[in-house]
Amino acid sequence: MNLLASLRYLVALDEHKHFSRAAQACHITQPALSNALRALEEEFGTAIVKRGRNYAGLTPEGKRVLATAQRMLHERELLQQELNSAAAQPQGRITLGAVPTAMPIIARFSAMLQARHPGIAPVVRSMSSPEIEVGLDSLSLDMGLGYTDRLERHGSRLESIAQYTEHYFLLRRSPEGSDAELRIGQPISWREAAALPQCMLTPEMHNRTVVDSAFAMAGMEVRPAIETNSILTLALSVVAGEVCSVLPGALVAAVRGYRGVEALPLVSPDVLTPIGFMTVTTDRPSRTLQAALTLARDPEWLRHAAAFSGQLTG
Repeated sequence: MNLLASLRYLVALDEHKHFSRAAQACHITQPALSNALRALEEEFGTAIVKRGRNYAGLTPEGKRVLATAQRMLHERELLQQELNSAAAQPQGRITLGAVPTAMPIIARFSAMLQARHPGIAPVVRSMSSPEIEVGLDSLSLDMGLGYTDRLERHGSRLESIAQYTEHYFLLRRSPEGSDAELRIGQPISWREAAALPQCMLTPEMHNRTVVDSAFAMAGMEVRPAIETNSILTLALSVVAGEVCSVLPGALVAAVRGYRGVEALPLVSPDVLTPIGFMTVTTDRPSRTLQAALTLARDPEWLRHAAAFSGQLTG
């Protein structure tokens, strides 16, 4: 059994936390994945996977093997890209993660990156802030787009590239009726918004922390009518029901096609949350990462991101 292949299967199992889904992601059968992991355990003479009817995690020794596997696969990808790429024509995959509220922005970023460099194949994932940080630390993620104010806990290991500032809007049913196109209405205070029934993200989402803090600064505590971990549900619950939702500008721009709703800028307090790309500090980035970092600093891209994410007009 090829050692690198077995290590790749181990990384996939850690990512998917499920034998069948990991096997499917690796395009092999579940028995083949299980056999490869057993062969890996025989190779190192130690148990790697906790045994049970379902996946139950890795042993302490398995976590050490996993960390080495992630480094080896990362080095293998770097070498492959160096061999395949010319200086101006990077070739290979790049894995990008973004918090759910930033998905419209990273979708545009990855499309622009691929258009500039057709040899790059971006893989885009919606991830929570902790998942992004773990992914960067484990080298399973090349870049993350999220809340840069969380970086203090990582010291100097992660670096950030500022992208835009989140502005917040209250999305609600339009008084003009269900046929009205989405428009940007008059500002509304957080205190006024707190009196309306809200669909909010679940507490583990960092954006929920931002919204709760804004209501608290306005002297209000909101008990949501609906909670969800789905960004799409935030918008659809407004369209289909009698609730409101607080959305950052990027999501308001993304739902302009919905009729019968309006977005009101939230004020008093003015809440501005910095969003940026994060990556592991390194003096040897892959060719694909170099291209992505160059685009992330491009003034044309930064103007596009800022315009789409908050400076909205009716």
